[in-house]
Amino acid sequence: MLARAYAACEAMARAHYENFPVASRLLPRAMRPHVAAVYAYARVADDIADEGSAPAAERQVQLAAWQRRLHAAVAVERAADAPHEHEDLIVIALAHSIRWLDLPIALFDDLLSAFAQDTMTTRYGSWDDVLDYCRRSANPVGRLVLRIAGYRDEALDRSSDALCTALQLTNFWQDLGRDWRAGRLYVPREVAASCGADEAELNGAELTGPWRDALARCVAETARHFRAGREVCDGVRGRLRYELRLTWLGGARTLERVEQTGAALLTERPTLGARDVPVLLWRAARWPLLV
Repeated sequence: MLARAYAACEAMARAHYENFPVASRLLPRAMRPHVAAVYAYARVADDIADEGSAPAAERQVQLAAWQRRLHAAVAVERAADAPHEHEDLIVIALAHSIRWLDLPIALFDDLLSAFAQDTMTTRYGSWDDVLDYCRRSANPVGRLVLRIAGYRDEALDRSSDALCTALQLTNFWQDLGRDWRAGRLYVPREVAASCGADEAELNGAELTGPWRDALARCVAETARHFRAGREVCDGVRGRLRYELRLTWLGGARTLERVEQTGAALLTERPTLGARDVPVLLWRAARWPLLV
């Protein structure tokens, strides 16, 4: 049962690979099932939160139920190794990982709180508000990867938080047009207001001058977090070091693509492609010299 549970999580991770290192062959083999279990659990929660056809209250109820299932499974495993024939495979795998590796279940509670927020919050007033969301939606994943790898270090945690926040922010600017059409906007209102950017202007085909200024400030803030996120890429050992460096480089390159797309961000979603591979490999080779 346990092997089947982890296999289901790994299949989901491979099918939905995004910004975080969930299915990469660079990860140490022993880490992959546990990281995949974390990802699969979060993926289900994200899908529940983004199910636009269901009322927000219903999605929040579903998320709360998903959270309770994990807590119940962990409690049962810690009390006794009882059979799990009727539990979801993802919950079975993750409950085992939490117990085996002593993962903080509070980090999963943070993730679920962020997904619940997605069902009702469509605007953010300040950077503090946006960064608090990132603290719960992205940063727990990085901390869990570190715990799975055996690291429990406050300095690495802080740098990991910065990297995960940078990746989350990059995704916001990358998806600016898509999110706007879905009714969401992650550019803080304080930034838009300081640039004289009006939301009504986002209904056009291209970003206006004030919105380009606002995005430039958002990109600069994101780059600051990337810089703070370099330490964790050098502070871990072995294959995880190279996985995190490539994750950092891919995110930073995507942020460059956001800058290059400029006014077309409302209709174009910048992504990495084959032409970016030589650049990433060159930068990976020169990693110690990058600033």
